[in-house]
Amino acid sequence: MSDNSFKTPNVLTIAGSDSGGGAGIQADLKTFSALGVYGASVITALTAQNTKTVAGIYPVTPDFVTLQLETVFSDIDIAVVKTGMLGSADMVEAVVAFLSGVDTLKLVVDPVMISKSGNALLSPDAVAVLIDKLMPLTYVITPNLPEAAALLGEDEPDSVAGMREMALRLHALGVQNVLLKGGHLNGGYSPDILFDGTRLTEFPSTRIVTENTHGTGCTLASAVTAYLAQGLPIAEAVGKAKEYITAAIKAADQLNVGAGHGPVNHFHNIW
Repeated sequence: MSDNSFKTPNVLTIAGSDSGGGAGIQADLKTFSALGVYGASVITALTAQNTKTVAGIYPVTPDFVTLQLETVFSDIDIAVVKTGMLGSADMVEAVVAFLSGVDTLKLVVDPVMISKSGNALLSPDAVAVLIDKLMPLTYVITPNLPEAAALLGEDEPDSVAGMREMALRLHALGVQNVLLKGGHLNGGYSPDILFDGTRLTEFPSTRIVTENTHGTGCTLASAVTAYLAQGLPIAEAVGKAKEYITAAIKAADQLNVGAGHGPVNHFHNIW
């Protein structure tokens, strides 16, 4: 007789669609599937993109995003919510308005601002709303160095010591945990720094030489979301997520997707 006592956790991603399949909603859902959680999705924008460029962005209306949220939550028990590309101040406001009414919300925020090809994915006026209204609801925020610098209105750090100081300043904006990603540091070392309000934890990493890094930020945040939904504490969730994304990047060249920045291999542990 089978044991049905364990229920697969349900998680939700609120983000944009990547027609090339490497980032956004598509990367999130692939990561959730690879790590054993069920993924629902609320789409904030459609993009026409491939591995080389974002040719166009077609935003979904905030009202329709709210309708998607209401419909999902009315039927599905969501353990953890992850946000990615939100795009505009009105969109951030709509997401905040709904999520602020969700009991026991555990929210992972990937503050998507710039695509791998350099296209702006968050309007300047939306940054202030994200800081003032979304970050106080946030369990963990996962910015890279350019995003963190934009949130704080300062230059990017050029050292691990600078990253540690930046993580503390980000935490002071009102989030519970900060995961600051060091992939933009110069040199062969690219650690991530977690600050939980008390302790700074460094997750070391040697840079992997590959052009296929599209969707790394989405994938890492989604992996953290999956492991949190499975009940892991934040430091353990981040550690396992870091292991997953590192292996996905190492296996990225096994894929043959496009002529630009290809995706990581989300299913390296399955295929």
